[in-house]
Amino acid sequence: MNRFFSLFLLFSVLFLSNCSSEDVDEIPQEEIIETPETVDTSLYFPPLNSTTWETTAITDLNWNTAQLQPLLNYLEEKNTKSFMILHKGKIVVENYFDDHTETSPWYWASAGKTLTTAVAGIAQEENLVDLNAKVSDYIGTGWTSASLEKENLITCKNLLTMTSGLDDSFGDGISPNDLQYVADAGTRWAYHGVFLKMQDVIASASNQTWDDYFTTKLKNRIGMTGAWIQTGNTNVYWSTTRSMARFGLLIAADGRWSETQIIPENFLAEATTTSQNINKAYGYLWWINGQSTYRLPQSQLEFSGELIPNAPQDMFCGLGKNDQKIYIVPSKDLVIIRMGQTADSSNFALSNFDNELWEQLNLLID
Repeated sequence: MNRFFSLFLLFSVLFLSNCSSEDVDEIPQEEIIETPETVDTSLYFPPLNSTTWETTAITDLNWNTAQLQPLLNYLEEKNTKSFMILHKGKIVVENYFDDHTETSPWYWASAGKTLTTAVAGIAQEENLVDLNAKVSDYIGTGWTSASLEKENLITCKNLLTMTSGLDDSFGDGISPNDLQYVADAGTRWAYHGVFLKMQDVIASASNQTWDDYFTTKLKNRIGMTGAWIQTGNTNVYWSTTRSMARFGLLIAADGRWSETQIIPENFLAEATTTSQNINKAYGYLWWINGQSTYRLPQSQLEFSGELIPNAPQDMFCGLGKNDQKIYIVPSKDLVIIRMGQTADSSNFALSNFDNELWEQLNLLID
């Protein structure tokens, strides 16, 4: 009996497995389809701790090769030390001038503010910092000369958006005597060195020095070199041009390095778009192109038009004193770096050089 029953079960299984598709369709079955996570492989990332960096020829991009030398001549005339263009992570143009070399360090000036932004995003992702919390939660009260009530209005996000409400006419000093109340936080945009307090916030929250946290969480993970150097009241980053380009590539890749997400993508999207309604051309220490109005350092005037009219509308940038530049152009897969002396006259961030340079770049690229 047991043998007959076994044969019956075997026959039943064979019969069911050979049913027509019509028979199978009569029994609805829910398919579970798992979509594997994909990583964009079109971007190239240079290896860590290596001088290897792949290149792309201008001819392969169908750019106007006849305009390269005029661009380089222009850059040299404008006191440039180094210049790089990356396309999808690969080097298209890399030139050095005035005895500057691939291994020569140079200062980022205020373009380095964007490094503080990046690390703030990492610290928030690690639940060390809440950007909406008040600064005094992390570094204690009395860090300004404002009343306790007014000081407690200043959040970490106010530091990143230049809306602390503190007086910018006292220079870049960040001692309490230099940080005087002018307006409630969030009601006034003013370019101010008080953003450096964000580095103190991160150091306090992480129980590490700023340098150590920065090095571990960002610098080493993308193969950067360089160092923070105290210059007067400011903390200025110095590195090679290629290290600045590595950081630019990280930002262009939405905070990812190869297959590792280093800066949260959603945070970076916030940081590189308009962060408040006072200066539409400013994010979290990043400058934003393509807006209808903008404001400039050392001024409370609002100017009509785009920040850099000749540049692509979707471009955003890190701009530093005397024309240190990090341009990111998502629509064209470009990262462009310029280091050097001031092109024309001393400036805090934006200058006429930006628009003139983009006029030259457009002749090459378009």
